Amino acid sequence: MDYPTHKSYGKLYVVATPIGNLNDITLRALKTLKEVSLIACEDTRHTIKLLNHYQIKNKLLSYFHPKERQKIPKIIGLLKQGKDVALVSDAGTPGISDPGFPLVREAINQGIQIIPIPGPSALTAALSAAGLPTHRFLFLGFAPPKKEATRKLLLSLKDEKATLVLYLPARKILLFLQLISETFGERQVVVAREITKIHEEFIRGSPEDIARNLTSQKQKGEVTILIEGVK
Repeated sequence: MDYPTHKSYGKLYVVATPIGNLNDITLRALKTLKEVSLIACEDTRHTIKLLNHYQIKNKLLSYFHPKERQKIPKIIGLLKQGKDVALVSDAGTPGISDPGFPLVREAINQGIQIIPIPGPSALTAALSAAGLPTHRFLFLGFAPPKKEATRKLLLSLKDEKATLVLYLPARKILLFLQLISETFGERQVVVAREITKIHEEFIRGSPEDIARNLTSQKQKGEVTILIEGVK
């Protein structure tokens, strides 16, 4: 169903922000963050660091999972008053395994115009440098938190021809590599971590090779894992 936009309403800008290196932000994103009436962000403590870096002063409203739905009425109300709102996540593009989808959907339902301000995304950054086929890929977001659910997911994808892309807490990477090996066998895998940061690293090889590489290292943060599709 098409929902006509109301010209008197404000606009919701979906703004991509850096995933690590603060220089990875567009001029258009900076302009938008300066000019909107409010910035809805995943964590105000995180976003304020970005704003301070670029000497931007603006109002912030926390908008985070799982309480994001509680904030939607207030944001929609401001938009209906004619105020422009920018939506940002802690890193990357809102809505891509980050808060944002429920707000965007409700704004569309209410006839509010959505304007994407494209930029950084761990998904596209990892794909561009992994060295695996990119003409067809399947993004799966974060792997399930429980081992058996992850195993079931991987089994369902055993015959998938597309390059598979997942996000994962780094502390679970060794277990995940073991499950890949058990399910897919000798499949090419790429682990991308610290993307755009000082210690950026792409580790390529079989699950066993990568696991040996990582065994002695303490894993922090999140990683992006890419798995070669079946040939």
